[in-house]
Amino acid sequence: MQRALDILKRDANGFLELPRVQLESKLTFSKNLFIPVTNACRNSCSYCSFRLGKTYLLSRSRVTKMLENGKKYGCKEALFTLGERPENNKDVGKKLKKWGYSNITEYLYELCEIALSMKLLPHTNPGSADYEGLKMLREVNASMGTMLENASPRLSEEGMPHENSPGKHPKERIKVLESAGKLKIPFTTGILVGIGETSEEIALSLEVIEELNRKYKHIQEVIVQNFKPKKGTPMENYKEPDIFKMIKVVRAAREVLTSPVQVPPNLNTHTYPIFVLYGASDFGGVSPVTKDYINPEAAWPELEELFKASERLGLELRERLPVYPKYIKERWYSDRVGEVINLYADDEGMVTYE
Repeated sequence: MQRALDILKRDANGFLELPRVQLESKLTFSKNLFIPVTNACRNSCSYCSFRLGKTYLLSRSRVTKMLENGKKYGCKEALFTLGERPENNKDVGKKLKKWGYSNITEYLYELCEIALSMKLLPHTNPGSADYEGLKMLREVNASMGTMLENASPRLSEEGMPHENSPGKHPKERIKVLESAGKLKIPFTTGILVGIGETSEEIALSLEVIEELNRKYKHIQEVIVQNFKPKKGTPMENYKEPDIFKMIKVVRAAREVLTSPVQVPPNLNTHTYPIFVLYGASDFGGVSPVTKDYINPEAAWPELEELFKASERLGLELRERLPVYPKYIKERWYSDRVGEVINLYADDEGMVTYE
């Protein structure tokens, strides 16, 4: 933890002496389509606009059309995102029951089956799902993910951004990460920077993630995501973290973590290549067909732009699948998921174009 703190607490003079890292031999991204299954959510985070507006639940036919469109654009990953425990919402719960499902996990399972039948690889972000829910979804997902955001319970106290978000309490999130490890699910997690956390809390969060990964070896990547203010939320007038803070957090993450670090390029339109110099090696999911429904104001960069930026850095950019090569080699997935992976993966576990 002290190594990370030494980096995070550097002033302007210390920042200039911040050591760069040995660059990876290649950068990666996943071509995906973003499917916002429902915006119903038991949490009410002070910075989130996803749950605002009319509550909805996408139908099977609507999801199928989105999957078909993504397939046309060459997407390999179907990213299923949703609010947490949406069946607790009266309207969503009623609709699920009408459609023949007792909970959202059963519905997600079927949507993932549809994706697999169309040769797309599901990656589901289930929030604070329980062990049995994760176990069920593992059978139809190439990988899954839940953001830790921060390991400090202070951010759940009165007046803090997670005050009204029981599913964002670190105990809940760590439980999900622990369950995913026990189930051998290739898992994505991350931290959210700029929501009122201290340097000590950032360092703690990175250490918690790394400790879990040392125990289970299942954290395939860690996202360092910068807060972006959203209109209509309690934090709409908060300032987002500046590039200097983000560089320090990325460098601290690289110092602590053994998993690859991702920085979303759509949230850092003009600066994302800089983070590569300090430890980021992945651009995450980039969609040629759908927007980022969590950050709708932040458009994805064109893939051609990502390739050019990587070339300027002197690095190769490769398309990966939602599950990282390490877990493809070790077959951390079900046979039915493996059948689709085998259609796309080369000997290195990257996407083949042959």
